[in-house]
Amino acid sequence: QVRDRLKQQVVEMTEKFPGFRPGLAILQVGNRDDSNLYINMKLKAAAEIGISANHIKLPNTATEADVLKCIASLNADPAVHGFIVQLPLDSDKPINTEKITNAVAPEKDVDGLSSINAGKLSRGDLGDCFIPCTPKGCMELIRQTGVQVAGKRAVVIGRSKIVGAPMHDLLLWNNATVTTCHSKTSTLAEEVGKADILVVAAGRAEMVKGEWIKPGAIVIDCGINHVPDSTKASGKRVVGDVAYSSAKEKASFITPVPGGVGPMTVAMLMQSTVESAQRFLEKFQPGKWTIQYNQLALQMPVPSDIEISKSCMPKPIEQVAKEVGLFPDEVELYGQTKAKVQLSALKRLQNQPDGKYVVVTGITPTPLGEGKSTTTVGLVQALGAHLHQNVFACVRQPSQGPTFGIKGGAAGGGYCQVVPMEEFNLHLTGDIHAITAANNLVAAAIDARIFHELTQSDQALYNRLVPSVNGVRKFSDIQIRRLQKLGINKTDPMALTKEEINAFVRLDIDPGTITWQRVLDTNDRFLRKITIGQSVTEKGFSRTAQFDITVSSEIMAVLALADGLDDMKKRFGRMVVASSKKGQPVTVDDLGVTGALAVLMKDAVKPNLMQTLEGTPVFVHAGPFANIAHGNSSVLADKIALKLVGKDLSVVTEAGFGADIGMEKFFNIKCRYSGLRPHVVVLVATVRALKMHGGGPTVTAGVPLPKEYTEENLQLVAKGCSNLNKQIQNARMFGVPVVVAVNAFKTDTKAELALVVQHAKEAGAFDAVECTHWAEGGKGALALAQAVQRASQAPSNFKFLYNVELPVVDKIRLIAQQVYGARDIELLPEAQEKVALYTKQGFGNLPICMAKTHLSLSHDPEQKGAPTGFVLPIRDIRASVGAGFLYPLVGTMSTMPGLPTRPCFYDIDLDSVSGEVNGLF
Repeated sequence: QVRDRLKQQVVEMTEKFPGFRPGLAILQVGNRDDSNLYINMKLKAAAEIGISANHIKLPNTATEADVLKCIASLNADPAVHGFIVQLPLDSDKPINTEKITNAVAPEKDVDGLSSINAGKLSRGDLGDCFIPCTPKGCMELIRQTGVQVAGKRAVVIGRSKIVGAPMHDLLLWNNATVTTCHSKTSTLAEEVGKADILVVAAGRAEMVKGEWIKPGAIVIDCGINHVPDSTKASGKRVVGDVAYSSAKEKASFITPVPGGVGPMTVAMLMQSTVESAQRFLEKFQPGKWTIQYNQLALQMPVPSDIEISKSCMPKPIEQVAKEVGLFPDEVELYGQTKAKVQLSALKRLQNQPDGKYVVVTGITPTPLGEGKSTTTVGLVQALGAHLHQNVFACVRQPSQGPTFGIKGGAAGGGYCQVVPMEEFNLHLTGDIHAITAANNLVAAAIDARIFHELTQSDQALYNRLVPSVNGVRKFSDIQIRRLQKLGINKTDPMALTKEEINAFVRLDIDPGTITWQRVLDTNDRFLRKITIGQSVTEKGFSRTAQFDITVSSEIMAVLALADGLDDMKKRFGRMVVASSKKGQPVTVDDLGVTGALAVLMKDAVKPNLMQTLEGTPVFVHAGPFANIAHGNSSVLADKIALKLVGKDLSVVTEAGFGADIGMEKFFNIKCRYSGLRPHVVVLVATVRALKMHGGGPTVTAGVPLPKEYTEENLQLVAKGCSNLNKQIQNARMFGVPVVVAVNAFKTDTKAELALVVQHAKEAGAFDAVECTHWAEGGKGALALAQAVQRASQAPSNFKFLYNVELPVVDKIRLIAQQVYGARDIELLPEAQEKVALYTKQGFGNLPICMAKTHLSLSHDPEQKGAPTGFVLPIRDIRASVGAGFLYPLVGTMSTMPGLPTRPCFYDIDLDSVSGEVNGLF
């Protein structure tokens, strides 16, 4: 009956949670015959019920440390719900059995032998512990008799930790009056004669005589003893601790030996394993969070960002991971405040429904920025800490270049920050450094290959590319792929003809077509144009090159768009670094470096987990430029977060720069590749930016704002709302409801803020609200959070702006006219050549990623508001084939920023005593 019931429960579990099975691990030390027999019984029972059972067998030479190491691994394995150590431990080495049993995690100790479970049983916490299987089976047998335990007199013979002592506690907490007898009990027969319920676990053959037993008593015999029997082939037979033949004449119910308690013990082990699996599912049910939020101690005036960040005591990141439903083996800790999340989490959650997808963007900003990151954090703090909704923020990792340059930190600001902000803004977990190493490995491979091809014959190249090792030549996997690309279907290096060897070894790179540059995560204007190859060892091969900032590397864009390790590796292989002299694209795969890049990036592909000031979870992952790349955080982080929050709850991500740039690319590139569909656009607007668009004086970083920005001026605000109207129109063009967040500054007046809200609603926004989250944290974004909740329930008829199969020029024209307001586009000769080249090379069906100034809807940063009638000049077009887009260059821009006269690093210092960072923004 028990097994049938458990079998049905397992079926129901697997139907509700596809792919899930209760897991039992049995750890054995040595090779005792009796242990092997018992384990086989347990494995067979588990298989019948549908439990996934794993038998781990250590040799009898295993040490205590070996056993403890194995236990630690099983404790951390989320697929193991029940875990027993088969006793006795058959080892040549001394092992402390109690230490071993207590090392098993109490929540997996289905044998109930740990001190914690024993202590809970002795206190009567029966619903919060595991009970040893034999006493649990005995109790189940007693219940099956139909006799009420409460008020009965029970006698337990034996006081072992495995049977006697827990049996006493179990009967006691089921309201029996219990006497425990043992080897020192002088009146054993007398005590037995009083028992309504008798449980015997003494380990002595037929010790209890039938005449001792009270008529009508329930007798449970737990003993297993061998006595001589010449009629048996083995010369012995199994008997219990009770003289069965005489006892059965007196007892109303009695268990036989063998075949009584033994099978029930195994059944109870299975039951405890299923119970443990049910507790596990209840605890880690996707979308069911139990989260502790941090309370802010708000101050006025608002202190500096670093002071606020330091005043916060973040939760241990291990706790944050547990709160949001991540398993211990899915989290790699990087200190106390940040962690990597394994991609296995996404696989585990693949059958869970996605939450609501919210993107935060903004109107065309001033050079100071309008607070998108701050609003993103404020919104999730409001949804989480104040409305108690599951919510995740997904944001980009900032580059150290701007952090030490002119921009400072990018963790948000005021009481809406990702913390610790110095960890966020500096190395984090080293992802950007990994990209730098990977990118520069490709750059080195390009120049080295050109050099070697210039200085060696075909045969010499071939001998070095496919060397003989111990007399055997063999192509590597990546070389096989190159041969297949060339149409050479051979795997024997000795079988290639001279012509095939020539085609294989010579990439014949045209140096003038190299588009792959070296990168550095530092603002250094003097690396914008350099000459490489000046050493005499390079034999006169030199060329002009440049350094870009790391976040502009195509590897960063690939990281942000990949949906897994395999996809990332394939995208790396497709990256085009140059053309051959015959006009054929030369890829990273051709260079043979794809696998090495994957190795360098194997950790960077895992999203980084952090938290906000108020304790809501944040994924920080990838940080591609929003001009020459798509300016959005990673697809992987968004996908994992959408599974973790649960259905109808929110993931809030941020798109770089204004809606015409970051949001358009979010929709047309990120959503196209990810397959995700957005539910709400949050459009951040400020009175300051609208005044600039209305004709206000130039806003310059590091220079005090002119009085027009600090005094009420409704006329400037109203005129500047043309930009707000256009960006609302841009978002609605994609079929997504728009909520405008008016990010209030202390210099704004009530009339100015009200005017912006009014204009936004009139322009078609679903709602528009004033926000004060910078000064008040999540509390200041409550109205925004409620508006976003309502908007997420409204219909979202998302659609792309263009079909990728359209000609390249038509796709560019659609973006220019529909999103920017241009009359037309003009392709300069270089751009026209690239359109023809990329179309010929088969890249014409890629999405478009416009590289344009973020300071205007047009190509001219001086044109504010919502200009129309202009012709958008396309200077050049480049391809990020691995990332999966073409990027037209509109006007001139640098991919290596420079340092200002007074960089931010003037204000950054380290306390050499405490080790704390001071002054970071």
